[in-house]
Parts: sequence; C-alpha cells; structure tokens
Amino acid sequence: MAQRVPPIFKEMTSLQTESGPATGDEPVLTYGLVGFLSANCLDRPGGSHLMQIGVVFPQTELGGDVGAVRAYAQGVEQLGYAHLLAYDHVLGADPTIHQGWAGPYDIHTTFHEPFVLYGYIAAITSLELVTGIIILPQRQTALVAKQAAEVDLLTNGRFRLGVGLGWNAVEYEALGKDFSNRGTRSEEQVALLRRLWTEQTVTHDGPSERVTGAGLAPLPIQRPIPIWFGPSSPRALRRTGRLGDGWFPMAAPGPKLDEAKAIVDAAAIEAGRDPATIGMEGRAIWVPEGLQTLLDDVERWSRAGATHLSINTMGAGLASVDEHLAALAATAEALSLRRA
Repeated sequence: MAQRVPPIFKEMTSLQTESGPATGDEPVLTYGLVGFLSANCLDRPGGSHLMQIGVVFPQTELGGDVGAVRAYAQGVEQLGYAHLLAYDHVLGADPTIHQGWAGPYDIHTTFHEPFVLYGYIAAITSLELVTGIIILPQRQTALVAKQAAEVDLLTNGRFRLGVGLGWNAVEYEALGKDFSNRGTRSEEQVALLRRLWTEQTVTHDGPSERVTGAGLAPLPIQRPIPIWFGPSSPRALRRTGRLGDGWFPMAAPGPKLDEAKAIVDAAAIEAGRDPATIGMEGRAIWVPEGLQTLLDDVERWSRAGATHLSINTMGAGLASVDEHLAALAATAEALSLRRA
C-alpha cells in the first residue's frame, strides 16, 4: 500500500538583520517562524502554514562515542533536517539507593551536557541547535546566560534555549538548588537572562537572584535569544503564554493539546501579546512498523498549527548511529526534504 505523504515542503530559514543595542554596530539576527510549507493554514486561510522539521538527538542510545555524535549531526544535516534538539540531565539517580525510583532515567542513562555538546556540533554543522529542555532552576542563571550566548555566537544565531522545571529532586539536591520553589524562581531567571543578553551592564536585586553592575562580553547575536518552555501544568502553560517565545507541548494533537493551547493563548492575550507570535514544536515518533503512522502524526501537527516539529528515533530498537540515520533518511525521503 502506498504511503500518503502530508502536504508539506521544505523551505529555508529566513532571518532579519538589525543593529545591536549595545554598540550599534554588531549584527543581531531575529528568526521568523519558518520551515515547512503546508496547505493547512490556521492563521491565514487560503495561505500557507510554515513548519520546520528537525530531529531529537538520540543521546540515550549513542553513549559516549564522539564519532557517533559527529556522524549523526553531519548526517541529519545532509538529509535536509533543519535543527537538532537535545534533552538535558546533569545527574542520574541510583535506584539501589533511591528505593522505589520510578523516573524514566537513572545512573546508567547517557546524557551529553547540551551547551558543551553544541559547541562541538556548531563547529561541524550549520544546524539550528535547540535545548529541549534545559532544567533552568537547577542551574546558575548568569552561567546559563553566558553558555547560551556562546552557543548563539558559535552557531551564528541559530539557537533556541528551551527551558523547563524538571522532575528529579535528586539532581536539584546535588546541584545545590531548591526543588520546592523552582517554578517561581524560573520566572525571575527568564527575566534576568533576557537582560543579560541585551544590556551591557546589569543590576538586579530580586528574591533569588542578585547581579550588581555586571554583564556579558561578547553579547549573543540574537538579542535576546529565544526562550521556549516545556510546560505540563496549567500554571506552567500560563507562564508560557506570558513569557515564552515558543513551547514544547506534552500532549499530542487532539483535545488535550487544544486545551493546553487555549490556556497558553489566553495567558498571552491577558499579557498583551499576540498568541500567533508564540511558536509551537511538536514531536513525531519513528516506529519500525512503517512510516505511515509518523507521516500521519506530521500532518496532525501541521493541522494543529505547529511551527516546528522534531522526529524522535529513540526507543525504537535501533542499535547504532547508522540505523538511526537510515530511519531518518527514509523519513526525509517521504517528506521530500531537500538534501544539503
């Protein structure tokens, strides 16, 4: 039976250049919500809806092999994918110590540190790099600002900082951060990050953060770097609508996604923002049974108004980087991606 390919076609990322706020002579790049062209347009009836297609870095299955990292990153770029998204965990919990541990990851699960990883990938590809997500409240805000600015410079402005609250109290304890107030602290962190990326000198004295007459040098290319949220609770969804440049939904297209998006949109409107300016990145899972299920998911995300989509090949029983790339090659061909 022939596969039914959704009506999407790849389009290159556009960017706008404007002068920098600090000295007036450094370029600042602002990325639009661009990517794949579809006939299903929610915002512009009769027009086109744009959805950028990328991949989820399968780091839990590639281990510590730097050759596999290089082959994967360069391979997905050659296949025509536009961005690479990586998860974040600094530490895994030991189930023999933490009795009844029910988390999806533990001390045996491999995670590369995203900022360091992206410094390497930025040198060997031109992919947009995305954290999906950095667990922001367990990290020092000024250090995150510096690391993100460096990645933004190394990628020439092709970087999105996805942030979230996390669920692993073991990690928070080891990193010396309070797990109980992480949501409230994250809002102050986001505001401070944006100031550090756009102002040459910053003074901030808040409930959890203090900076006195200090700043980053060099500043990032994007000022500010886009911050995307990974919300799950209604409170986090409202935070996304008020503060986020985009979000990674935890629900698939359908009633639960519609409900979550309604909360985000309502919060945006209440904050005086246009919900249409907030990006949304979905996730489609590759399965070994065939491509049609994945292609159907891609089309559903397009109809739901996603601006970005990542293809996830983890958990499908693929045993090597070559098998991950083969699965992505078949997907790229089915989606008519243009090879680099």
